[in-house]
Amino acid sequence: MTNESASIMTTTAATDAEELVFPPDFIWGSATSAFQVEGAPLADGKAPSIWDVFCRQEGTIADGSNGDIACDHLNRFEDDVALIRDLGLGAYRFSISWPRVVPGGRGPVNQPGLDFYDRLVDALLAAGIRPFPTLYHWDLPQVLQEGGGWVARSTAEAFADYAEAVVARLGDRIDTWTTLNEPFVVANHGYVTGEHAPGHTSMDEGMAASHHLNLAHGLAGVRIRSLAPSARLAIVLNFTPIEPATESPEDREAAHHQHNLENRWYSDPIGGLGYPDDTADHHRWDRAEVLDGDLGLISAPIDLLGVNYYTRSFVSADDSFELPEGTPVNTMGWEIHPPSLGSLLRDLDDRYPFPRYLITENGAPMPDQTRIDGRIEDDDRLAYIRDHLAQVHGAIADGVPIEGYLVWSLFDNFEWAWGYGPRFGIVEVDYETQQRIPKKSAEWFSQVARRGRFATPS
Repeated sequence: MTNESASIMTTTAATDAEELVFPPDFIWGSATSAFQVEGAPLADGKAPSIWDVFCRQEGTIADGSNGDIACDHLNRFEDDVALIRDLGLGAYRFSISWPRVVPGGRGPVNQPGLDFYDRLVDALLAAGIRPFPTLYHWDLPQVLQEGGGWVARSTAEAFADYAEAVVARLGDRIDTWTTLNEPFVVANHGYVTGEHAPGHTSMDEGMAASHHLNLAHGLAGVRIRSLAPSARLAIVLNFTPIEPATESPEDREAAHHQHNLENRWYSDPIGGLGYPDDTADHHRWDRAEVLDGDLGLISAPIDLLGVNYYTRSFVSADDSFELPEGTPVNTMGWEIHPPSLGSLLRDLDDRYPFPRYLITENGAPMPDQTRIDGRIEDDDRLAYIRDHLAQVHGAIADGVPIEGYLVWSLFDNFEWAWGYGPRFGIVEVDYETQQRIPKKSAEWFSQVARRGRFATPS
């Protein structure tokens, strides 16, 4: 049993509620990403990203919107840091915009763009908030996309140069560097399904992109270790536990390959297991992109795995499965199933050698239609966070070394191809006035973060 599991407690009160007590050093925080909140797409020499371009293509974004203003975080970051502090959160995960820092994708650094992150990190530290920067959260410089994007090996090499420039500037104040956020979504949604930028629909491209994303993580890791040897190296992966829709051989096979592609395609090679061979063969990937030494770079030890979890998925061979009527879902139609998070965390710890885990994203878009005295009463989101935190508590009790929980998201923001419809935030954003109003879930989470414990129905 780990120190963390030894230090947590569960107490039962006479009211038939359980009080779950977390380790005293447990990290409580929230998360955003650059394109979703910053706005200011041309400020201080920033160049267009693939998302700036994608948003301007007809029919790509559900509400026809873009990220030009979003939450105007670039101009309002000082107030936003004060809000994080006032909520009592000890950590803030944000991403750094590659085209803001290196507008040409590679080459000269845009110092005014990097200055923004310098100021943000200083403001966070002054407020007693631990910065958790992510170097890539999907906003590839458009100029690199024109040279092949993640299908090209040169993009992985350019990423390592960009990572070096950022770490050289900020590394004296950062204790944990995350290379990539959700590379599965980048490769699959961007190059296979076309839902996300750059909007391509090629399995061959998706396979090439997946390897070059893994390679980018490995190459950047070498630079980070060299420049900041005392810092921790991390990557953030999304996991969606997969269930076959039925026990038929066809559904079980389809679920198996989807599970490998969505849940093991990145964690397996990073964990030293290589790519799942049968699924690579199933998708006719000849591995031409995998050069000698690549898998060694990719599998170099990391210090922390960031886990993003939202829902589980049922897979049928003919894509006919629909959730039964009455299944709890969020406003994007994703099933709400907290036990899958607990099972996932135990499975990861059983399979891989990763020394630490951090829940880097977990949250839900909800209707947010009930308002009392100007505040959104989002009891549904509150229950979602509470019930998933209970699963984290249980996994820690079973010895899984989980060091913290970052709720997604701090703010309502631009939700990629869904536009501004889904609202994930624990803080409401009025997009007309940019006023920030903490929701009931924010006030509850703030109390939990301050106390390190909460009561949940037994």
